Amino acid sequence: MEHKDIPDIVVGRLPLYLRTLQHMAQDGRLLTSSQELGERLGISAAQIRKDLSQFGEFGKQGTGYQIEFLIKKLREILHINQEWDLVVVGAGDIGSAVVRYRGFANRGFRVAMVFDSDPDKIGSQVGDFTVQDGSYMVEAIRAARVKVAMLAVPAAQAQEVANRLIEAGICAILNYAPISLNVPPGVFVQYIDPAIHLQRMTYYLV
Repeated sequence: MEHKDIPDIVVGRLPLYLRTLQHMAQDGRLLTSSQELGERLGISAAQIRKDLSQFGEFGKQGTGYQIEFLIKKLREILHINQEWDLVVVGAGDIGSAVVRYRGFANRGFRVAMVFDSDPDKIGSQVGDFTVQDGSYMVEAIRAARVKVAMLAVPAAQAQEVANRLIEAGICAILNYAPISLNVPPGVFVQYIDPAIHLQRMTYYLV
């Protein structure tokens, strides 16, 4: 099934299902149901069944889902049954926190390189990595054939850096800069802006 056949909102829920299932597996659980998943996630059981049915039949009526089997299938669907190298661009507060973050382990990703253009940061140590000169970013990423990047630079620099990442062969960008990026077809961008989420929540507080 081609990617375009599945609504992005459905794809966006799959990692939530996977995370919940992994927590269940860690608790020693073997089986679950769409009802239980729905209660844990605040999503209707019917929606969960509909989402999963777009990728195949993973459970049996009256029995539910085998947790380890469904974890395996979701990892295959999300292509994280392999490990993806990540490039982090920007070694400031956010970028450094991402590099030190241990939550990528066993979830399909690992930081491979860190770049910055600030002479005071180039050559410094962030976690297990030495910050590399952003001037050589395109060549280094091409040589390593990395496809995924995290962008943690100021908004004024984000588009220019994104253009260079795309030139280097990056196909997926997680953008922490508070700005929307213009990218060509075939390049996927996700945005993380805490202020946006806070503003969404404060709407409900009055």
